[in-house]
Amino acid sequence: MTLTDIATLITEIGVLLGVITGVIVFVKKIANGVKCLLRGKMLETYYRNKDSKKIRQYEKENFLLSYAAYKALKGNSFIDDIHDEVRTWEVLT
Repeated sequence: MTLTDIATLITEIGVLLGVITGVIVFVKKIANGVKCLLRGKMLETYYRNKDSKKIRQYEKENFLLSYAAYKALKGNSFIDDIHDEVRTWEVLT
């Protein structure tokens, strides 16, 4: 392997790292957007039902699935108290 070959490999590795870095940044932005959407949907469900403290079965299932996805994306603890409260509500069938 010549010095030119090594220089070419280093250049190609640099290009690949640049592409990979761009992809990682893009994925992080998408994850943050998804977290915002999940949090917004959970809050919408919470505020719609908080006065009656009653929730339809499908709404609760969707809320719990959204919460699991939110936490898997490293969502903060802001929504934890809301989650704990929703879990205690009466379920309407």
